[in-house]
Parts: sequence; C-alpha cells; structure tokens
Amino acid sequence: MGSNRLKYLSLGILILQTTSAVLAMRYSRTVKGDGPRYLSSTAVVMSEVMKIVACVILVYLQQGSGIPGFVTTIEAEIINKPIETLKLAIPSGLYTIQNNLLFIALSNLDAATYQVTYQLKILTTAMFSVLMLGKKLNTLKWVSLVMLMAGVALVQMPAEDSSTEEKSLSTTSQVVGLIAVLSACFSSGFAGVYFEKILKGTKQSIWLRNIQLGVFGTLFGLLGVFWYDGEAVKTNGFLQGYNNMTWVVISLQAFGGLVIAAVIKYADNILKGFATSLSIILSTVVSYYWLNDFVPTIYFFIGASFVIAATFLYSREPKVISGKPIPV
Repeated sequence: MGSNRLKYLSLGILILQTTSAVLAMRYSRTVKGDGPRYLSSTAVVMSEVMKIVACVILVYLQQGSGIPGFVTTIEAEIINKPIETLKLAIPSGLYTIQNNLLFIALSNLDAATYQVTYQLKILTTAMFSVLMLGKKLNTLKWVSLVMLMAGVALVQMPAEDSSTEEKSLSTTSQVVGLIAVLSACFSSGFAGVYFEKILKGTKQSIWLRNIQLGVFGTLFGLLGVFWYDGEAVKTNGFLQGYNNMTWVVISLQAFGGLVIAAVIKYADNILKGFATSLSIILSTVVSYYWLNDFVPTIYFFIGASFVIAATFLYSREPKVISGKPIPV
C-alpha cells in the first residue's frame, strides 16, 4: 500500500509540475502589467541561481558532517576534478539555450499546442540514444515515434475561421514558436543523452552534478543577458518587470527538475505516460477556458490523441519471461 501511495503521489507531483510550469510561463508572457515586461534571459539566470542554492543545501544535508565536510566534498568532487567539471559545460550550455527557447515558444504558442509539440523531445532523445549510446529500439517504439511525428504534424494544421490579417499575424507567431520549440526539442534530446552518458561514468550525486550544471548555466545565461538585453538592463535594471508571477515561473523552472529527479524513481514508465497525457489535457482545458488563447480544431484533437497514444506505446517495456524480453 505504501509503495502504491508513493507512486500516485509521484504521479500527482509530475502532473502538477509539468502543467503549472507551462501555464504559469504562458500567462506571465501574455498578460500585460504596469511597466516593462520582465526579460526572459534574466529569468533563466535567476532560476539557475535558485537551483544552485537548493542543491548546495541538499548536498550539505546529505553529507551530515557540517560545513567542513561540505567544503571537503565540493573541493574533492568539483574543484579538484576540473576535467570532469568542464564536461558539464556542454549540456549546461544546451540547457541554457533550451530554457531561453521555451520562453520564446510560450510567447508565441498557446500552452496546449506547445505541450503537444514539445513531446517531440521523445523522438530526439531516442534518436540521440541510438546514435550516442548504441541503444536499440524495438518495433513498437519505432511505430510510436512515427505516430508521434504524425500527431505533432496534425496539431500544427491551422484553423480556417480568422481574417486574412489575423491569420497572417497568427501564422508568423506560430512559425516563430514552432521553430523555438523544435530547437528546444533537439537541444533537450542531445543534452539529456550526453548528461546520461556522463552520469554512467561517475559516482557523484545528482545534486553535485546539478551544482556544476547550475554554475555553468549561470555564466552562459549572464552572457546571453548582456549580449541580447544589455541595453534594457542598463536602462531599467536586471529585475525589471518582475512580479509575483515572475517569481513563480522562476521557482517552477528552478525546482521543477529537482522535484522530478527526486520522485522519478517512484514513478514507472506507465505513470510517466499518464502524467504527460493528463498534463496535455489540463493544458488544453486551461488554455481554452482561462487563458482564452486557444480554440481546438478537429486536427488538434486527432493529433493530440496520436501523441498521447505514442507516449504510452513508447513507455511500454517488453514483458520478461524466464529472463528473456518478449516483444510487445
């Protein structure tokens, strides 16, 4: 009973985090407040700083030997292993790019379309796993990936009830959002597989690795701030436009990945598929009834159904009889 409770608690947390992060970001980028809008590049930096602080606390508590033990651990595992630490610069840079791209995507796409399209990261992760880790996919997984691509393509089919001018503006915005989310999918896939490859060759805790990722992410993020938004920062400050919703978005970005890392061991692949599917449904409902930025079409419903089915199929593992996997 205790194990089942942990599984369903994990399911609830996964759904809540996945859905709330997307909806909060979309809301924060579309609702106009007083003064300038917050800069997404600075929000990415602040989320990295929050993540570092959280992981430092977790490592400190995990050591249980006070400040001297914590300092010794950081020195031994990070400072004295510069080559191992530098390896994290590549996935960290890609994650920083990805986080900025997600802000662009949700500034131009409604939450429902974004949620469905972003599931293409399953395809990119599978592709890079085959190329970089030598993984082999069974027939069912290949079928699910084809369904996934078909579903995302259907979701992008435009509605036919808007004026020519509105349709042009909407199409332009959607193309920008689509390019951003597709780029984020490739970045996510490569960075995730690269990070997995590094983790397999190390005994460091996930929290230590996240400190390293966060440090590099902060440096790369600051470069992005001053490269793209340097003038705006000089004029109105680093935290311009920040409000309570901005801090909610930053917190969800910072702690979301850590929460998922903590609960993922209790959630099997089927539960993760449920979480993804329910998150898509919730995002669709909220986009339509609350954000009022989305009108579903028949193409969207068919495409979303394909994506949800593909997610379940891909997460299924072959049955094992007498130690040998049986294809499903």
